[in-house]
Amino acid sequence: MAVRGAKPKPHLQAVREGTYREDRQSPGVRFSPSDPVEPEWELHLPGEHDDGVLVREQAAAAWARIVPMLVISAGLTDTQRDTALEYCITWARLVQAERHLSTEGLVVGTERGNVKNPWTTIAHQYRAHFRSLVGELGLSPAAATRLVPPEGGDDDDGVFD
Repeated sequence: MAVRGAKPKPHLQAVREGTYREDRQSPGVRFSPSDPVEPEWELHLPGEHDDGVLVREQAAAAWARIVPMLVISAGLTDTQRDTALEYCITWARLVQAERHLSTEGLVVGTERGNVKNPWTTIAHQYRAHFRSLVGELGLSPAAATRLVPPEGGDDDDGVFD
């Protein structure tokens, strides 16, 4: 069941700001600081047809683009990689749905006449899931303001220097 009110601040942010209260906040679980290992895409996205290959390529490209940045900016660890994996698969499936919509059109002809292309429903569902993952990982401009850099993130050797 969801809890009302604002999302709680991460433990380290509350400590840095001096607002940490032991009776109201918990340090939460600490994960080992190991970098996420890229998954075997063939295990998660099997299939030898051209569409399956394109989906795997899109997922691998999303992993290469997003995960290194999340390791540096948010302290993503291998223990937490499933959320990043889900993001990459969702992105790849959304690209696949949009590719089908572009080639087949929004309306397709069937034996019962013209109907909405089923890929529109698929794209809508993946887009909704994608938005939730973007918020979870802090990948939108608004969600990025809620991210707290991991400990030791104040050095000059940052990714944006």
